[in-house]
Parts: sequence; C-alpha cells; structure tokens
Amino acid sequence: MSKTILSVDDSKSIRDMIGFTLKPRGYDVIGAGDGVEGLATLAANKVALVVCDLNMPNMNGIEMIRKVREDRAYDGLPIVMLTTEAQKEKMKEAKDAGATGWIVKPFDEAKLVSVVAKLIG
Repeated sequence: MSKTILSVDDSKSIRDMIGFTLKPRGYDVIGAGDGVEGLATLAANKVALVVCDLNMPNMNGIEMIRKVREDRAYDGLPIVMLTTEAQKEKMKEAKDAGATGWIVKPFDEAKLVSVVAKLIG
C-alpha cells in the first residue's frame, strides 16, 4: 500500500510538480490550495507526510502547522515546509511551530525524494 503525501500550496503548478516527482516513486499525492483546505484534506485522509508552503491565502503554512500540532491525532506526522523563503527567522518560526524540515523553492527533485524517503520510507 502506498503512502499518501499532502501537498499544501496555493500554486497548482507546485502541487503538480510535487506529484510528478513523487508519484513515480510509489507515493500517492493529494493537494490543497491553502492552510484551511489543507486541514480539511488532512482530516479526511490518512496522510503519512505533509509538504506545505509558507505564504498562502486564508491560512499560511505556519498557522496550519500550529493547528496540526494542537491535535494529538497527528503526533509524529512529519511536516516539511517548501517555500521561497530562506530567512533564518522564518525557519526558526516554522521549527518552533512544529515543522520537521525546510526545503527552499525551486526545489531539487532528488532532494525532495531524499527527504520524503528519509521521513516516511
């Protein structure tokens, strides 16, 4: 049975690129356009890992991570930020909120695959 990855990004092209990168490697990839939709999609699916943008409408990635981490049902769920932001302060804020890792866009496919494999096999 394949593992499901939730890609939360307001850019459909980024969600598609994540899918094109991970699906051939045996992962199911589902998407959401912002943090609010991401929380709803997470609640409706069995997800092994979340890849989340930082800057999104309605609810940004850090706010979404905080909401996920408030729910004990998601203890241990890896959440990787995938964003154009590279400032140390933002990275620390995301880590403090509960992010597992951070990848800067544009992402290297091999790096994304490596991070996913390391976190969920």
